[in-house]
Amino acid sequence: MEKIEEILLKDITFNGLDIFTKSELLSISSLDQISTEKALRNLNKRDIIYTIERGKYCKFDFRNELVIGSFLSRDGGIGYWTAMHHHGLTEQIPNTIFVQTSYKKQSKQIFGVKYVFVQLMKKKLIGFKKVGYGNYQYNISDVEKTIVDCFDLPNYGGGYAEIIKAFNNANLNAKKMVRYCSAIDNIAVTKRLAYLSELLGKPKMDYFIKYAQTRKNKKYNLFESGGKENGKTNSRWNLILNMEEDEIIEIANS
Repeated sequence: MEKIEEILLKDITFNGLDIFTKSELLSISSLDQISTEKALRNLNKRDIIYTIERGKYCKFDFRNELVIGSFLSRDGGIGYWTAMHHHGLTEQIPNTIFVQTSYKKQSKQIFGVKYVFVQLMKKKLIGFKKVGYGNYQYNISDVEKTIVDCFDLPNYGGGYAEIIKAFNNANLNAKKMVRYCSAIDNIAVTKRLAYLSELLGKPKMDYFIKYAQTRKNKKYNLFESGGKENGKTNSRWNLILNMEEDEIIEIANS
């Protein structure tokens, strides 16, 4: 190993950089820019440093999937089914890391793990909390935002059975639910969540239910988005119950 590579590795280790950008590396390197870039290329060729994407790197033995996903997001964080599992709301272990961002990014595999990037408007990128410490910090949607997001895009939440169970098991803050439903601006989702709150006797949700009544429109939406097109109608929430209530309750408590 060349001397400049050894120097750069010592700089990386001393500064605790397990995952980093090129600009971060240049800012801590005791080498000049040309030598730093040469050493980085050599370490990359030797599989000591791994290129996650252009300008973003990690040590080759770094395997924290949530940190990597959040690092690639730039302005969002971990969400959907991955966040549901993190919060203990599903027993299913997703084989994909779902990441929210306002940038258009192609899915990719890193160290054999698939990362799916879901592009959202910036106003929807709220409700994240920072977890971990140092280089091991990552952003992940909180419980309420995870629930709202999964009802907004159920395919990323493992499907309706999973998100109904997650909703039933979650300890929810009604004011946060209002804030996040307002941000995603999907009236059908708000109606579905309010209907479920009443059907399942969700505690402390009065504030949210009152909000949902102000947002309710005259259009009848399917309860299960993408499900069958018929079923009993619920006039309180203007929903077509394409899942039987007994089935919903059974799923929620399964």
